[in-house]
Amino acid sequence: MWAAAWAVAAVFALSNAPQPLYVSWQHEIGFSAGTITVVFAAYIGGLLTALLVAGQLSDRYGRKPVLLPGIACGLVATLLFAFADNVVMLLAARVLAGIAGGTTVSVGTAAILDLGGPDRRRRASLAASAATVLGAAIGPLLAGAMAEILDRPAVPVFAVLFASMLAAFVVVALLTFPPMGDRAPRRFGVPRIPAGNGLNLAAGLAIFAPAMAATSFVLSLAPSVLSRLLGVTSPLVAGGTACLMFIAATGVQFALRRLSIRTLLLIGSALTLAATVSMTFAVVLSSAVLLIAAAPLAGAAQGFAQLGGFTLIGLHVPSGNRAEATALFSFGGYLMGGLSALATGVLVDVYGQAEGMTIFAVSLGAVAIAGAIFVRARLTHE
Repeated sequence: MWAAAWAVAAVFALSNAPQPLYVSWQHEIGFSAGTITVVFAAYIGGLLTALLVAGQLSDRYGRKPVLLPGIACGLVATLLFAFADNVVMLLAARVLAGIAGGTTVSVGTAAILDLGGPDRRRRASLAASAATVLGAAIGPLLAGAMAEILDRPAVPVFAVLFASMLAAFVVVALLTFPPMGDRAPRRFGVPRIPAGNGLNLAAGLAIFAPAMAATSFVLSLAPSVLSRLLGVTSPLVAGGTACLMFIAATGVQFALRRLSIRTLLLIGSALTLAATVSMTFAVVLSSAVLLIAAAPLAGAAQGFAQLGGFTLIGLHVPSGNRAEATALFSFGGYLMGGLSALATGVLVDVYGQAEGMTIFAVSLGAVAIAGAIFVRARLTHE
């Protein structure tokens, strides 16, 4: 179980590693803040595409035959990132990284839950959720640190990530997965909610989706905001901010894992609201401290929401439908994250950074409050 979790973390290190390098690429290649959000959203596009098919394929043909090609896409993405000298290469790298991430978050998470077995479902849910956010924390910290000390950090950053993902590929190839439970045969198509789990997925998504929107904001626009609006140009600060966000997401899950699922989700909603307030005042007051403070709040929100959602799936969805259910849950969250990043980029280009980001933060806060109201009303026995 923990070996599979390590492999998932290694792949997810690629997901946010480019974040501290966006400003550098922006200066070298030449593109707008709106283009940054498009490059960021390309990852979401690849991830959502993988989520539509990877879970179903895995539930039918096994975890390993789907995980290994997904990791291979990540290996190709590291090579494109290392030598990118135009926007097209960045977009292609982000799409392939998204495919690797989408395959890993659905199939890898299901594999961890399978390896945990029926007696360790809550611990396996924690391992699966923590692996994704811990990996997401490592990548930007590595990239930010190297960008701080090296003039051209892309090649060494992605060489390290290539080596770690190659090791993850070997680990997955050597693992032996337990047989999956029976499921009714169905023609391959759009993923469906497993019978009797519509409320579980809806409750998790009501909190997870706005939390993902908050973290997407920090990842896509925080480096540009720190540089242009607040005058902070250090890539280590940008990478460290993203790392802090996901370290918070990891830490809160281990510290408060024994809380009820309902409590986990409600705390996640409250933290999303707190993150949006911090974002708004950071822009209005031109405060780097408040912008950086929004990162751990958003990360903790994602951590609580993701753990609550994965635990609902681990406890209630049979193994033969688990990857598909995880894919649907992740699809909803990442779709919200990608769309919000694009919307924020448009708002910033139309209204300017301060006004555009304030509109986004206020809208997101309203969505977070609506999600909490839904969970309080509908999830009463978890």
